[in-house]
Amino acid sequence: MPVNWRTIRQNLLTPKTTEASFATRGFVARDEASRELLESVGVHFLTGFRYAVGERGPVEATARLETVEPDLRGFAYEGAAMGFAVLDGLTGGRRLARFLAGPADRHVYMVHVGLGWAMARLPRWRWRAVQPTDRLLGWLALDGYGFHQAYFHTQRYVRERHRDRIGSWPGDPAGRWTGRVIDQGVGRALWFVAGADPDRVADTIDQFPVERREDLYSGTALAATYAGGARRELLLRLAERGAAYAPAMAQGSAFAAQARRRAGLTSEHTGVATEVFCGTPAAQAAEVTEHALDGLDHDGPVPAFLVWRQRIAQQFVTLGRC
Repeated sequence: MPVNWRTIRQNLLTPKTTEASFATRGFVARDEASRELLESVGVHFLTGFRYAVGERGPVEATARLETVEPDLRGFAYEGAAMGFAVLDGLTGGRRLARFLAGPADRHVYMVHVGLGWAMARLPRWRWRAVQPTDRLLGWLALDGYGFHQAYFHTQRYVRERHRDRIGSWPGDPAGRWTGRVIDQGVGRALWFVAGADPDRVADTIDQFPVERREDLYSGTALAATYAGGARRELLLRLAERGAAYAPAMAQGSAFAAQARRRAGLTSEHTGVATEVFCGTPAAQAAEVTEHALDGLDHDGPVPAFLVWRQRIAQQFVTLGRC
């Protein structure tokens, strides 16, 4: 029989689905429904990764990704982006760029987050091969990197509260601001680490230095809005515990709403979360992120991505939503 090198590559590179189980990760869920949902997110991420490293190229992988159920499809695209970026980093090529040139453009937020997962698995001397070219959304790769580290190395990055030094980044040559976006990713991971339990999330964030909590709450609200896993009353409890960081939580939730809207995958739980964190329906929360881009200076002293986040948060304050 002929050797199918793509199948061999797929089997060698794709992590086992048990890596996404709470039992393996040591996470404790609030209830069985939350555990099943959050584990399913991880499984569909790995499904997307498997499609990317096993199919002939982005066109064939995208056809498979489009068969994933809508509510979980974004996570599959995120996993596929990681897969293509890992292949680019290991063997060269522009698979990820070709992926983004197709239907994956609708999932551009998740694609850049998936790139950050790849960075966490590649040696740093290969990062240059996969470094994002989008000066705005490319910062989401750092979010993905932070999520990966907190999800897979929970003791070091969550319980010991370690923060990596990334160094120079496009738009931030001194690496002054990178830690903030990494913390947004750590905050997203906390929604999984804490099993969508609002008090467990808040208690965990309370152990971090005060100057890191704004970004952590932003990420947590983003994950609660995009992934779901909690009823309205539990989201209200999270908003209550994070009340001092309400604008940041509104910003994170609005990011998630925009990511789902752009992909055409807005779900019921998205709107429930934006009503809680942003005080608006999902469509209006997403619009705030779009309007905040107007006149954004990409060459200012503060990276445009962080200014964008600040503008979104301030807009919800101005609207009296938080």
